[in-house]
Amino acid sequence: MPPKAATRTQEERSAQSDARMADAAVALICERGAAGTTLKDVGVRAGYSRGLAGYRFGSKSGLWAFLVRTIGESWLAELQAAVDGTAGLETIHRAIDAHSRFLLDSSDRIRAFYILWFDSVGPDAELKTVIARIHERRREDVEAWIRSDLDRGSIRADVDVRAVAEQFCGAIIGIVYQWLVTPLDHARIRQLHLDLKHEMTRALAPGTPHAQERSTR
Repeated sequence: MPPKAATRTQEERSAQSDARMADAAVALICERGAAGTTLKDVGVRAGYSRGLAGYRFGSKSGLWAFLVRTIGESWLAELQAAVDGTAGLETIHRAIDAHSRFLLDSSDRIRAFYILWFDSVGPDAELKTVIARIHERRREDVEAWIRSDLDRGSIRADVDVRAVAEQFCGAIIGIVYQWLVTPLDHARIRQLHLDLKHEMTRALAPGTPHAQERSTR
């Protein structure tokens, strides 16, 4: 029994140090950018040795991937709570509202997450793989939201589910970029989310201009 207790204590210490180093990395990324942040600086900022972050995560890529996964999972839990019990277009609207709150009420963790997101277009293969999986998961979630209400008639029957999901995800990333550039322009960020809700309604709801235009072709 004592060895198990000791193991749990070690696991708890490791989890605590990981969390502290993650917080330190977030602060440094927001201050200096990902390129200007070193593993040694992360360890020191967290109150540990200069070598601990390198030992724990192996490389900056490993730490960035850990951050993106951790923060992404936190956002996913918040999103699931926001859309719980809804379907179809209502889910889409709830998700957009949640994303607006997520940005406007955000901490440095969210800013660091999206700084790393856009950095993933560079040569960092590990980070690129993690981001690609998150992006794919988002698109699949949107497709599932749309399909969940197709049979009940609140979504137009001829909708191109994949195309609308890709439009949604692309628009969200565009809004995020605008937020990174002008984080204090809350009115603009809210309006962009409202505009996206209108576009999703036009794309999905029966009887909207998108649907009428398609039916006359």
